[in-house]
Amino acid sequence: MYKELENRLADSVVENVEIRLIRTSRYSIRHNTELEMNKIKELASSIQQHGLLQPILVRPVEHELEVVAGHRRLHACKSLRWRTIPCIIRELNDKEAYEIQLVENIQRQTLDPLEEAEAFSKYVMEYGWGGVTELAKRIGKSEEYVSHRIQLLRLPDSIKQEINKGRLSVSHALELVNLSPSIQEKMVDAIIQDRLSVKAVRELKKLESEESYISDRRTYINEKKIRILKKTIIALKLTLYRLDSLIEETKKTLEPDEAVTITNTLMRIRLTVHNLIDEAIKAKHDL
Repeated sequence: MYKELENRLADSVVENVEIRLIRTSRYSIRHNTELEMNKIKELASSIQQHGLLQPILVRPVEHELEVVAGHRRLHACKSLRWRTIPCIIRELNDKEAYEIQLVENIQRQTLDPLEEAEAFSKYVMEYGWGGVTELAKRIGKSEEYVSHRIQLLRLPDSIKQEINKGRLSVSHALELVNLSPSIQEKMVDAIIQDRLSVKAVRELKKLESEESYISDRRTYINEKKIRILKKTIIALKLTLYRLDSLIEETKKTLEPDEAVTITNTLMRIRLTVHNLIDEAIKAKHDL
């Protein structure tokens, strides 16, 4: 798609167009966040010093021109009170214009994961321009990449905020998609506080899956007991990860001779917690 765009624009003529005649896209894929406003200010400063190095791409829509690629450049030039801006003018339909926006922003890595997720979802579901396979082909990404991004939209807002803050990686977030809200909350806290690896999260998920099965032959009372024991096992497992984190912190922040006592104490506590997990598992199996 990117090479195709370059070929289509190779013979285009660059014209200076009055900025007042250009409107922003109806299909803008970026959020007007504080970070985005700061990026525009930085770009305006660069343009003021070095000039506009690349024209923006626009298309005719009704009696106006609509920006396709170069939204930041347009807003930066507006803030500098430019009257005109260099433009490449091309006839493009809505689908083509949207694809070009996606390609440009992905190539420049200017979208955060959730902006990508929303843009992909709109393309596939809201606008109905094609499936995941076609979209992946158009933007030069794998089908897995596109589908995984769209799955992020299934997470609650609280987890999305952690992704936007950079406290939760996409890989970690994807592991939480199919979990219940209560387990998601516990997992997020553990991932952030104890810096759990993706592998560790998967181990906890496996434990949750194994402990979630309840035989139809068990009575209602036993089912309640099993649920409580299951939550106990998960809580104790999280405690193990937290203790490992504290042990590691002790080794890093204290001198070896100073760390011995507290490390030994933490290791004894860790052994006790491990034994409690074994007891809880045995108690569940005995029901």
